[in-house]
Amino acid sequence: MFIINLTYKVNLDIIDKNLEEHIKYLDKNFKENNFLCSGRKTPRNGGIILCNKKNKEDVMEIIKEDVFFKKDLAEFEIIQFTPSKCSDKFKAIL
Repeated sequence: MFIINLTYKVNLDIIDKNLEEHIKYLDKNFKENNFLCSGRKTPRNGGIILCNKKNKEDVMEIIKEDVFFKKDLAEFEIIQFTPSKCSDKFKAIL
């Protein structure tokens, strides 16, 4: 499992102009069960995506589809982790 940590590199007005396309990207990956959770960071300087893939290469291929990556609007940090403890509800998702 991976945490994708996005940090914006541009002003929010540019992010907002590309947000609709980014949301379509998120929707597609939720539908394909690649993403489990996503949201804005507080303060709004980026976002977090919880990605349910097995290897970093697959995560990178997914990230390359995002408008924020294509237009170099955000920095993407990929953090791999192995869940060792979680709620029963979360286990059902996994």
